Amino acid sequence: MENHTAKHFVLQLGSLVSLYLSISFLLVLLFGVITLSFPDPAEGYYIAESAASSVRLGIAMVIVFFPTYLILTRIVNKIRRSEGTTAYLGLTKWLIYLSLLIGGIVLLGDLVAVIMAFLEGELTQRFLLKAFAVLLVVGAAFHYYLLDAKGYWLTREDKSIFYAIGMSLVVIVSIIYGFTSIDTPTSVREQKLDQAQLFDLQDIQYQIEDYIVRTNTLPEKLSDLEKTGIGLSSAPEGREAYSYEKTEQGFRLCATFAKASEPGDFSSPMFVDETALIKNNSNWTHGAGRYCFERVVNLERPALPK
Repeated sequence: MENHTAKHFVLQLGSLVSLYLSISFLLVLLFGVITLSFPDPAEGYYIAESAASSVRLGIAMVIVFFPTYLILTRIVNKIRRSEGTTAYLGLTKWLIYLSLLIGGIVLLGDLVAVIMAFLEGELTQRFLLKAFAVLLVVGAAFHYYLLDAKGYWLTREDKSIFYAIGMSLVVIVSIIYGFTSIDTPTSVREQKLDQAQLFDLQDIQYQIEDYIVRTNTLPEKLSDLEKTGIGLSSAPEGREAYSYEKTEQGFRLCATFAKASEPGDFSSPMFVDETALIKNNSNWTHGAGRYCFERVVNLERPALPK
């Protein structure tokens, strides 16, 4: 009997843990999708990026834990039906009531968070949709286990299956809509390569600036920087090589990008320092394709001694 109690308790606990994770990350997924579907001009670029990351995390977690929850719950209910209501042991019943308590707290807490966001200026559409998502997801789980604590589903297996199918459809539609709201994995990889190239170009610019400080002249070509003993960054595999060219006002650095930079991201210029050696050294805004960053070297800046 003790072994059976332990087995039943562990299965019920695993089912509820999977449920908590499924609910939490389904809401993360839905909130991210809602944020992306109703962009707010008052928000910066990072909000959209954060929402897209939330959607990816939500999809991954729900794909793993929701089927786990369905399988474990099916096993638990099958045991209970085969052995009668006496199989619904005291410890597992405590877990059910605990889940109802946690579900109620989560429901109220999420509603408070949604209302707070609305009071802090979130769009009305977002507020209404997020509130509805909380009520639908948490409310459905709360309703299911409220009836489950009374043994309702033990004699109504067909209705239990219908309930599971309904929630599965909600999850599947949410996942599909999540995929349509974010960039494809290939596009995300290309964007990461774009960011890696910007870091490389920033490093090359720093080496050029250091070269100017030491020699009071601009390098004729990038290979001149290699003579300093510092490794020179190269373009990722599959991308065109970086290029450098002296100009009348300074120099230009060129690279090939898959996507144009977004307004407000880290590549946007902070300011132009007229006293700096390179006046516009922080402007990394770029278009798609081959793009050159024109740099203005402060020729009137007093030369440093060699």
